[in-house]
Amino acid sequence: MTGDRLPARAAVCHSFGAPLELEEVSLRRPGPGEVLVRVKACAICHSDVAYIDGAWGGVLPAVYGHEAAGVVEEVGAGAEDALSAGDDVVVTLVRACGRCERCRQGRPTLCEGLPPPVDDVIESGSGSPIHQGMRTAAFAELVLVDASQVVAVPKSVPPEVACLLACGVLTGVGAATNAAAVEAGATVAVLGVGGVGINCVQGAALAGAGRIVAVDLVAEKLEVARRFGATDVVDASLQEVAEAVRDITGGRGADYVFVAAGVPRLVETGCDLLRRGGTLVLVGIPPSGSTVTLDPVAIADGSLRLIGTKMGSSRPHEDIPRLADLYKSGKLKLDELVSRRYGFDEIDDAVSDTRAAAHLRSVVVF
Repeated sequence: MTGDRLPARAAVCHSFGAPLELEEVSLRRPGPGEVLVRVKACAICHSDVAYIDGAWGGVLPAVYGHEAAGVVEEVGAGAEDALSAGDDVVVTLVRACGRCERCRQGRPTLCEGLPPPVDDVIESGSGSPIHQGMRTAAFAELVLVDASQVVAVPKSVPPEVACLLACGVLTGVGAATNAAAVEAGATVAVLGVGGVGINCVQGAALAGAGRIVAVDLVAEKLEVARRFGATDVVDASLQEVAEAVRDITGGRGADYVFVAAGVPRLVETGCDLLRRGGTLVLVGIPPSGSTVTLDPVAIADGSLRLIGTKMGSSRPHEDIPRLADLYKSGKLKLDELVSRRYGFDEIDDAVSDTRAAAHLRSVVVF
């Protein structure tokens, strides 16, 4: 690699809701504290699809994608102590300064110390800037990110499963083990068992929950949820959810309810499923402008807690190696999450299948 900019192919979004376009682009070389990674695999997250469809607005043209794994190509000044060329890594969207109050508290997903990134990383063939979606832009052969976004993983973890640790697994497992800190023996309900929800189930199982109730509209997903640790399932297309969950829990309701799908009405449903003193955890993110209606009397009188969690309130540099170890020891299911592998030229098919909720995780392999 020579010169000031490096060539790569990327899947560019030019219009919300339109197919992505594979194009030749260029990336600048790493500056201080930055790392260049050659992408080996990238999973498709529902957040990517939401951005592609314009649910949260944003700048176009853009390259999205944020669940990546690959190999370090080049390390900028100041990052050499942590990473070296040739390292196998996971690339996340969690960009943190490590110095602000939130970072010092061990909450890097809420970092307040880094300035907004400048859109100077990616350029089109004509030299026009292309937005680096979610500060990652991993639907491309190369990514250039802050060193805080890159975590080394063992070479024994294949990139097509390592990439899942970047978001879906980190978020779902982290929601249960970090944000909610589910206790052993607790009763848990998970609303929506797609790519993130299934990992809320996994996280609750790892925490030792006594009862894990998976709720979804798709029977096939509920059967998969059983394989990931659900002890009970509720088909919301056939049953009244609140009644079914209360029957399962002996009329008490759940200690923890995870709203894993970005559907506003499920927040209201989730409150109805809680026992007194229970905790509602908002994991999935609805479209911008969404609202819900909750009864403040029920919340106060029942001592209910409502908490949000970004990326499972995770600390990627600690949590990703731990999750990799759990995978290697057979305690964390990753291979089973990969529903289908796609070539880069098939990325639009991968996005369409994810949009249709046809798969747990579609993975593009480079």
